[in-house]
Amino acid sequence: MEIDRLLAGAMIAMAITAITSGGVSAQDERNVLAPTGRLRVGVYPGSPISMVRQINTGETHGLSFDFGKELARRLDVPFEQVNYQRIVDVLDGMKAGDVDFTVSNATPSRARDVAFSQTLLSLELGYLVSAASPIATALDVDRPGMRIGVTQGSTSERTLPKLLANVTVVPAPNLKSAIQMLEGRELDAFATNKPTLFEMSDQMPGARVLDGRWGEEHVAVAIPKGRESAMAYVRRFVEEAQSNGLLAKAVEQAGLRGSLAAK
Repeated sequence: MEIDRLLAGAMIAMAITAITSGGVSAQDERNVLAPTGRLRVGVYPGSPISMVRQINTGETHGLSFDFGKELARRLDVPFEQVNYQRIVDVLDGMKAGDVDFTVSNATPSRARDVAFSQTLLSLELGYLVSAASPIATALDVDRPGMRIGVTQGSTSERTLPKLLANVTVVPAPNLKSAIQMLEGRELDAFATNKPTLFEMSDQMPGARVLDGRWGEEHVAVAIPKGRESAMAYVRRFVEEAQSNGLLAKAVEQAGLRGSLAAK
């Protein structure tokens, strides 16, 4: 009887330790993070944070894309790419139950709808101008009559009007449209994180990412609300990626420029 009591006590102590440490079994992690048996990774084109196609190799890379593939491998489930036009559409898909994983700017407003890991990477926010633009630096942007493009539904769309009193903020449906609007002189500049701006500039001969920055954003892994029981696993995944070279490799493969150390 005494041995039985000791064994029962040990089992209870182990269970309490598992619960308080936030740990779940490997099978539970798969069930929580990939409940359909596949890891559905939400991506949108044109941003190294999400998904870009390398011109020289034709390969697809990006933080959401590459990290999603790696997490699917670790969970031993198939990787499923779910395509959208903008990050706001990806997050809407996550809220609707159609997306299991993505990488996004972790803002307080977005944290009301999805669950974020710790910061994966921090990015400079800046401006892109066309080859014909007379604008020289970020300090020259806030002038009467200036039309500054942003992605519709983005954090920039909500933030810039508070920072720039004299400009008109113009939403673009997606990044491809933003390039066309810049080249068609419908915009004087386009604002978002610098990795995306550099990617856009590669498609616009003579275009320039301006010196200086108007802020920073901190990107993190996002999973749907209600799956926080697996967040300890996700946080370990992020820590390992930062320390074992996975993040550095993903940054290099995506051609991501304009990043800062995680904060």
